[in-house]
Amino acid sequence: MTSVLRLVRRVIAPLTRTRVFRTLAPVVLPPIERFLARLTGGRVQLSGLLVPSLVLTTTGAKSGERRRTYLMYTPDGHGRAVVAGTTFAQERHPGWTYNLLAHPDAEIAVRGRRLRVRASLIDGDAREAAWALIESQWPGYRAYERDSGRVVRLFRLQPIP
Repeated sequence: MTSVLRLVRRVIAPLTRTRVFRTLAPVVLPPIERFLARLTGGRVQLSGLLVPSLVLTTTGAKSGERRRTYLMYTPDGHGRAVVAGTTFAQERHPGWTYNLLAHPDAEIAVRGRRLRVRASLIDGDAREAAWALIESQWPGYRAYERDSGRVVRLFRLQPIP
């Protein structure tokens, strides 16, 4: 199964870097993800069919309100998740990254299982290692950083008791 999934990712990954996908995905995918979450009690995500996916619940940086975002994540092999604020290569950082910078304590849900986490920004040499890990899961994903013209924020989400 792993080799089949790897092959499917290699075929689909280049499509996700097209202008059409980057234009339509931010509009089309969130409502589909919300619908599937309601239908399955949060156990199934569209993106989760290809890559590990989670629902990140943050506290709004300015509003203080809870915000939910559907994201791909990469397990780091130590029980933590790595997430990248790519926003389909848009010029601005996604709102959830500002939220984590202001309020690093958050919650994630993976296949309906909820965990409290603390986010830390990944920088320095650890960024290159994190990108290598992400791209081993989704080939070419770092192209979003290059194409956006900004340094994409990477976060490590550490479970907390």
